Amino acid sequence: MVWTEKDVNGSEKDLIAENGFLKDQPSSPGPSTLTADVIPTQKAFEGKDALSYANILWSRNKFVDALAIYSSVLEKENWCVEAHIGKGICLQMQNMARPAFESFAEAIKLDPRNACALTHCGILYKDEGHLTDAAESYQKALRADPSYKPAAECLAIVLTDLGTSLKLAGNTQEGIQKYYEALKIIPHYSPAYYNLGVVYSELMQYDTALCCYEKAALERPMYAEAYCNMGVIYKNRGDLESAIACYERCLAVSPNFEIAKNNMAIALTDLGTKVKLEGDINQGVACYKKALYYNWHYADAMYNLGVAYGEMLKFDMVSNYLSCIFLEVHDSLRGTGFLIVTWIAFWEREREGDTTGDQIPMGFPPCHRWPPPYVSVRIKREMSPEAFPHPCFRSKLALSIKPNFSQSLNNLGVVYTVQGKMDAAASMIEKAIIANPTYAEAYNNLGVLYRDAGNISMVVTAYEQCLKIDPNSRNAGQVPFHESYIV
Repeated sequence: MVWTEKDVNGSEKDLIAENGFLKDQPSSPGPSTLTADVIPTQKAFEGKDALSYANILWSRNKFVDALAIYSSVLEKENWCVEAHIGKGICLQMQNMARPAFESFAEAIKLDPRNACALTHCGILYKDEGHLTDAAESYQKALRADPSYKPAAECLAIVLTDLGTSLKLAGNTQEGIQKYYEALKIIPHYSPAYYNLGVVYSELMQYDTALCCYEKAALERPMYAEAYCNMGVIYKNRGDLESAIACYERCLAVSPNFEIAKNNMAIALTDLGTKVKLEGDINQGVACYKKALYYNWHYADAMYNLGVAYGEMLKFDMVSNYLSCIFLEVHDSLRGTGFLIVTWIAFWEREREGDTTGDQIPMGFPPCHRWPPPYVSVRIKREMSPEAFPHPCFRSKLALSIKPNFSQSLNNLGVVYTVQGKMDAAASMIEKAIIANPTYAEAYNNLGVLYRDAGNISMVVTAYEQCLKIDPNSRNAGQVPFHESYIV
């Protein structure tokens, strides 16, 4: 007669990783229902009959009634090991750990090789946080009866917990050894495989980690965390299709698993960018939209969808999706960088007579969470300076959030150049170079500025520095016939 930790806690505790560490999933045991059934008189049940009836009562969660019978039996037969164990179980289930332990200890004193009593002592040790003592108690139970399955199951659980404690304390190799000891006890214990996967991932041994996660999922096909972590490894390797397949399996098992949904959105966004760069922009748009299905707050997907629509010249859609970023990320520098491009594209279309009814996009604060993409725009020298107040405002707004954001400094320098404010332009572009010494576009634009000022030696120096950083820069290589700024 034994209750394993699964029985005591309502459900077996699964071990999952959070931020690379293990964490017990909280169990939700239902409250025990204690009824006041009329118990037959003690004279009606004596000896084995009384014990059998008491066993039936505690199996039905009637611990108070069962305890009364066990106590009455022990008053007459204090040497009855089964009664001591039954009494200990009833006390344990009523959260009376100390008297429960005393009952199990009394049973062990009468029968030192009683695997059931030794196992329950181990459970009490584990509940108190004494994992080493718990492991020793389970090991004694298995030495007394190697075939006693509840002791083996409890030992595998506590060895896994010990492994996690050792790992968190910095003793990684000792922790790994404990996980393997757990698997030696129960070769099919999936949490041990899973936690080995977590450790090997932290050690950057990703092939071994994948193997462990796969074994965990094989032993427990509903192991959502294992599928999720496999997806992370595949995604970091650039195998986006395999990562998405893993996330799909994870979400099929646990549809509301938020971490997996967010990871799926990231992978789909990356896949959208990949296929778009390969020339299939429509498939890219489909991936971005699917990413938003899994996480409609994901600003990266909104932003890339806006970029894609911009490349398709659907500027009204660009405005819509960049406005969505404003609702999600109130300090998006990336959004501002692209919004400037949207404004310029709109003005150039209007100058060319293309008035299709697109509305001028509304502005919003930008995000410093990501490095902005390189976006090149040809700004015509004859364009009216009145076209630039909005980009100027947004660049200043971006700089109020991140004063050393090199792209906004460069953009503001370009705007000041077109407005004829050469000193201010030079100051902004030089600040961009200080903020990012490898910013080739800023050196290019500084060369343009010096060329307009007639300082040929400084022009050549600026262009040469641009070409050192980016030998493929077609604009800097066109000295002295350069006509374009880069934003």
